[in-house]
Amino acid sequence: MTSRPEGAHGPGAPDVSGPTEPDEIKADIEATREQLAATVDELSHRLDVGSRAKETAARTKDTAVETYRENPPVVIAAGVALVAAVVGLAVWRSRR
Repeated sequence: MTSRPEGAHGPGAPDVSGPTEPDEIKADIEATREQLAATVDELSHRLDVGSRAKETAARTKDTAVETYRENPPVVIAAGVALVAAVVGLAVWRSRR
């Protein structure tokens, strides 16, 4: 049901829709509070950079360990290549 607030008349008056019974209004308010709480929780999680970095590091470690268990020589070769690249970059930068 759509209605206008008391005393609101004319073309610029807003339409108000939603529950009109007190119990329905209370239930609507509670549902809105729950949605707002969920939104705040999600935003808090997204803004907690330290916690997210720890989660990412843990996932990366788990992936590396699992990859190593499946194929150790490939992981060792990748590690050696990474170290060689870092050393090569350091030598190159020191000569410039």
